[in-house]
Amino acid sequence: MNDAHLHMVVNHFPIIGTIFGFGILIVGLVLKNKILINTSYVLFIVAGIFGAISMGTGEGAEELVEDMPNIGKQIIHEHEELAEKLAVLLYVLSGMSLAGLYLNFKNHVKAKVVSFLILGIATAGLFLVQKVGTSGGKIRHTEIRANADVTVNGSVKQSEEHED
Repeated sequence: MNDAHLHMVVNHFPIIGTIFGFGILIVGLVLKNKILINTSYVLFIVAGIFGAISMGTGEGAEELVEDMPNIGKQIIHEHEELAEKLAVLLYVLSGMSLAGLYLNFKNHVKAKVVSFLILGIATAGLFLVQKVGTSGGKIRHTEIRANADVTVNGSVKQSEEHED
């Protein structure tokens, strides 16, 4: 398994973990259910761990695909910049989630305040995981790019309109 393959395997976990963690945290806060809140914290921690692994495999993946047809250095650079921002956010989210777990287990009075701070960080995380996921998808899925109608040789495809 090369770095590009490993990157493709692990890079979905930070996205899914953040999305599910956010949803579970919302439900946990509404229902005032510590088990659900703690479950969301664990998901955020796992997302952070996989975020670190994704960052570790990103450079190797870049080296393998940057010279392939229809893949430019600019699109990879955009993805890399967004991924670096997401990684920092996930590390903070993971650290806060560890603190939230500790405070919940100790029944500390600040646990609820920390849960709302985590919710705020996770909300920003939702925005970034969407951006990172889409920019990563654009690297190999040319159909989602803004210039999806441009062929390999640079010509623009004519849309097919049939009149019946």
